Amino acid sequence: MYKHSIPRTLALLLALTLLMTCAFPAYAETDGKHSIVSRSYTAYAGTTAEEKLNKEITLYFVDGVDDLPYMELNDWGELMVFVNTDNGDEDYGLSIEHKGDVVTLERENGYTMDFDFANDTLHYTDYDAFVHSSNDSTIIDLVSEKGTDENGNAELIWRNQKASFDRYGDEMTVDLGANNIRMIAQDDGYYVPLQTLNDFTLLDTQFAFVFNGQALFLANDGMFYDYGEQAYTEIADLYYSAPTGERSDALAEYSYNELCLLLDTFYGLKDTHDIKSFRQLFWQIGFDEALSGNSAVDADQALKELIDYYLDDLHSVFDEYSYLTGNFDINGSQGFANRKMNENRSIYGDARDKAYPDGWLEYEEVGNTAYITFDHFRSDYTGRSYYEAALGSDELDDTVAQIIAAHRQITREGSPIENVVLDLSNNLGGAVDAAVVVLSWFLGDAPFSVKNMTTGAMSTAVYRADINLDHEYDEKDTVSDKNLFCLISPVSFSCGNLVPAALKSSQKVTLLGRTSGGGSCVVQPATTAYGTVFQFSAAQRMSFLKNGSFYDIDQGVEPDYYIANVDNYYNRAALTDFINGLF
Repeated sequence: MYKHSIPRTLALLLALTLLMTCAFPAYAETDGKHSIVSRSYTAYAGTTAEEKLNKEITLYFVDGVDDLPYMELNDWGELMVFVNTDNGDEDYGLSIEHKGDVVTLERENGYTMDFDFANDTLHYTDYDAFVHSSNDSTIIDLVSEKGTDENGNAELIWRNQKASFDRYGDEMTVDLGANNIRMIAQDDGYYVPLQTLNDFTLLDTQFAFVFNGQALFLANDGMFYDYGEQAYTEIADLYYSAPTGERSDALAEYSYNELCLLLDTFYGLKDTHDIKSFRQLFWQIGFDEALSGNSAVDADQALKELIDYYLDDLHSVFDEYSYLTGNFDINGSQGFANRKMNENRSIYGDARDKAYPDGWLEYEEVGNTAYITFDHFRSDYTGRSYYEAALGSDELDDTVAQIIAAHRQITREGSPIENVVLDLSNNLGGAVDAAVVVLSWFLGDAPFSVKNMTTGAMSTAVYRADINLDHEYDEKDTVSDKNLFCLISPVSFSCGNLVPAALKSSQKVTLLGRTSGGGSCVVQPATTAYGTVFQFSAAQRMSFLKNGSFYDIDQGVEPDYYIANVDNYYNRAALTDFINGLF
């Protein structure tokens, strides 16, 4: 499950200069208690070498340590404005104020983040409110589509503000000093380690800057590896062209401390995994020396084993090794949960292939029953794209387009369809935007509840989707007048688990199959200070709302009717007869 973001364009990248109009005072760096050296680097923000920021980025290096970069807060403020506006938040604003040893960043919504250089702490009046997009309808709104175009016309997804609500979280203080992470205030400059800034100001954007000693890279999912093409990108070749080697003592110590702090603060399953602290966990499993030592290879190996064996939550994944390691073979097999998921994928995938030797159908009608099948929730285009495609001869190729096409078939004149079955039996999850469209198609009003396990904040947003593309949000956009079913299995994971949970709690949809695979947390892309890319289960936990309470869905959803024989999932004639026999 991931928060969908609109792809950046080169034109927006070239507009960075215009974004630098915010009033960030400049400081001259001079010698002081620490020896501080500044160097400028090119920053890349795409999959090719041509996609780079049109401004050199200045990094600072302290006391002769060349592999542990710091940034000055004024420079970082400019980058935050760029990254957030480039990521679709056009109204994002940020100001900076200095009061002695405290530097305050203030959002356009009035929420603040304090950097206390005397005590080495970070303080948020409200973390969720500080990091969330100005486009959001709630403080934990995970849907990217605004719901209106530039003229104010309804467009694909509409937020029902009257039905949505927030319960704000607690103030939050992050104690860097207690984790041996130091910020430096010196000679009118305010310097913070780059990775700390990534983890505590940029994390929610799904981006992070990584440094390979030669350049900066604004990394996100897919920057280094094209999963569609199953190949490394051009920018990956540039990233991994840097010299390999060991981590300095300072970088090794800092990387370990920052990783502990990041996961302690934002890992969403600490309670269910009975993790009191990651520093303690690393000691208990014998990984503390590898993670804090000079060898980047050993650290990456330990991080991968941590994710695969000890977290093993399916959302946490080791993605890309550090540039320091070279292209080495990271040893290790999968943990139990991953092995079990792969086994189930084979069982259910083989059963479907057996029933459909010539290829399974995304849309199929069997008598009075329509079956809609997809294995990932995909929302690949902006809302406007679906309207433009409706004027042409071909539909777009993603989940939203599939639902739009299915709706036309089901609601066509003379349609025999009385039952609609959503087949998520091989669905591993995907984009929240697509999940909301599917929920709205079945239910009309689609409630989406989230709890932040770190801050305690809770929100429920209610959405509607314009399925028939008439720029109206009404009963014509749903199939709620049909008999509705959802087919689930142990493979149904993440959004493939969230959607059945929301459907069941509505009491308007009947679930068929076996208990779904679980997966309740948002996927959080992350990096290490030495350039490794991974992801973990974030603090934002998907929930369903009942009687005013938020309930976790990580253990999966029980079906209303159990299907014992896997082959019967895809025997559409028999399943249709069974469904009709229920009424």
